[in-house]
Amino acid sequence: MSETGCWIRDAELNDASELAVLMCELGYETKRPEMETRLKLILPNPAYKTFVAIMDGSVCGMIGTLTFPSYEHNHASGRILALVTSSKVRRRGIGRALIATAETDFAQRGIRRVSVDTRLTREDAHKFYELLGLRAKRVAICETTSGE
Repeated sequence: MSETGCWIRDAELNDASELAVLMCELGYETKRPEMETRLKLILPNPAYKTFVAIMDGSVCGMIGTLTFPSYEHNHASGRILALVTSSKVRRRGIGRALIATAETDFAQRGIRRVSVDTRLTREDAHKFYELLGLRAKRVAICETTSGE
């Protein structure tokens, strides 16, 4: 257990219910069966890592990452796809602890370049990442295709 009062471990399929709640907090309406389906695809894929923060026996945060080869660089890159802590436990260092865990995992995989996905409207998230030393370098233009 860390000074945050939580401990971090790899996510498991039986975390789906609590992860669905966290996805809802990010604004992505998600039901347990949907999260189970996603996790069944993500968890066995070695390019993805999902870590959860546990406090008082419950999932209170998560970070999901992806490693991938790059067209632009000789070394593989990493991306933080999702980071969320429960609104009930925010500002206790759990997000920082999840980021530190992901950074350690990236380093063990030889990843030198990491990017973060975050919505333009999430100003608190932008400030959090800036406090960690990250800064915006580009803008991604996204489109939702039919069926999403």
